[in-house]
Amino acid sequence: MQLEIGVDALLLVGSGLLLLAGLASAVLDKAGARFRVPGALLFLGLGMLAGNDGLGLVLLDDPQLVQNVGTVALLFILFEGGLTTKPTDLRLAALPGALLATIGVAVTAGITGLGIWLVLDLDPVTSLLLGAVVASTDAAAVFSMMRTTPLPRRISALLRIESGANDPIAVMLTVGLLATLAGDEVTAGDWAVFALVQLLGGALVGLAVGGIGVATLRRLDLGVEGMYPVVAGALGALAYSSAAWAGASGFVAVYFAGLLVGALVPRHRRSIRGVHEALANAAEIGLFLLLGLLVTPSELPPVALPGLLVALLLAVVARPVAVWLCTLGQRFSWRERALVSWGGLRGAVPIVLATFPATAAADDAGAIFNVVFFVVLVSVLVQGTTLRPLVRGLRLQVDRPAWAPVAEALPIEGLDVDLVEVFVTEDLALHGRRLHEVPPPDRALVAAIVRGHRVLIPRGDTRLATGDVLLLTTHRQGDVLTRMTAWARGEVPTTGGSTALGHTGDPVTADDDPAAPGAAGPATAHPGTDDDER
Repeated sequence: MQLEIGVDALLLVGSGLLLLAGLASAVLDKAGARFRVPGALLFLGLGMLAGNDGLGLVLLDDPQLVQNVGTVALLFILFEGGLTTKPTDLRLAALPGALLATIGVAVTAGITGLGIWLVLDLDPVTSLLLGAVVASTDAAAVFSMMRTTPLPRRISALLRIESGANDPIAVMLTVGLLATLAGDEVTAGDWAVFALVQLLGGALVGLAVGGIGVATLRRLDLGVEGMYPVVAGALGALAYSSAAWAGASGFVAVYFAGLLVGALVPRHRRSIRGVHEALANAAEIGLFLLLGLLVTPSELPPVALPGLLVALLLAVVARPVAVWLCTLGQRFSWRERALVSWGGLRGAVPIVLATFPATAAADDAGAIFNVVFFVVLVSVLVQGTTLRPLVRGLRLQVDRPAWAPVAEALPIEGLDVDLVEVFVTEDLALHGRRLHEVPPPDRALVAAIVRGHRVLIPRGDTRLATGDVLLLTTHRQGDVLTRMTAWARGEVPTTGGSTALGHTGDPVTADDDPAAPGAAGPATAHPGTDDDER
């Protein structure tokens, strides 16, 4: 007797591919510190290997299924992108990001479409359709790249905002041009209204759902910490579906909802971000595997030359022109513009959009999909692998990822106390100072310092260094993270007579009070208390 369920074989192959992709990505990431192989390229390759022209483990020929699954995967990716976008990112790059997400996409599509019409043997509408499909940068590829590439804060903010908000214009152009190919009369006014409803409607729905979610997550005690990521994820799905029901962009809505939750729910932000970062990684792997399964590799060689020409036109002409126009008068240097131009990776979104012609039964749908897939392969392979060297070559490299937080709260359940992590970097006022020179805010204590793989017991004369993580305990009152961040940046005056560990008198050292909490004990109690580690 044997029980078999129809999905068993699919789960076996799918889980094996996911596991192989994750392990291979981790190994290559550690092995290639200078020359990183983008995960998207690896996942696409594995999908192609397991698909129709490869081992034949999974046979997939359903563009509608890929389009639906791709939409769900993009929701996880965009929601996580919103969660990790800080309000300061919006202050740094809201205007250029919005311009690139709207005007920039249209300019890129127009220049690319014009070039395709002049170089390739395609009619004008099909040329513009192909340009529209590849015009938007990809949130999955960009967010993944920013986790490992040390970009300047302003550049990171700009790319994040653009890739999180530029899909509606690409969708609008794609849908409008498909309607034109089908013989429908689509006026410029129709396109303008559609774009306005998509962008503004999606933003309003996302802000509304996100605001309700913030009030819920801040005021209600869900009991178990693991429930907060679940509720947050449900809010993201609600934002997308509500916007789609209203005829607006669900992609914009889910991004804005994540933005509000990430910015305004500090107490549970760590657990929410942790879970959704894992979900976004899984969605990215699954999406690129699925897209690799859909393509037929034997059909790619005939479109290699057209695909290479489109990729070249997009990367060295259309994208730089769009970036230059959308950043005029905003104090971007030519180095920053060059980095933004090269960092606009194409990935899952263009391939998902390339399934639209197939589901609409358009002529040349297969050729369009294959050309777009080839363009994405070139973008990920060339731009993805050369971005880090370009950052170094342009002298724009930073030591710390721009999205990394200054302070993170870890609520201690059952107690009115928070454990707060503060990350020390060279730009903070804490850097290079001794603890007694920068006493923490009132009712806060530095409990430990994590330095590399060691944990140091802090003393008043301990000197803080780049890379240190301070662990502070503080009473749960007001906006803890705002106070801690302001202290770390030197934006609030310190109180005289404070200790490095808290407001309890003069600075504590081993000579003053061996029994004090911050005093030196046996060498085994806190290794590494020499002056070079203080």
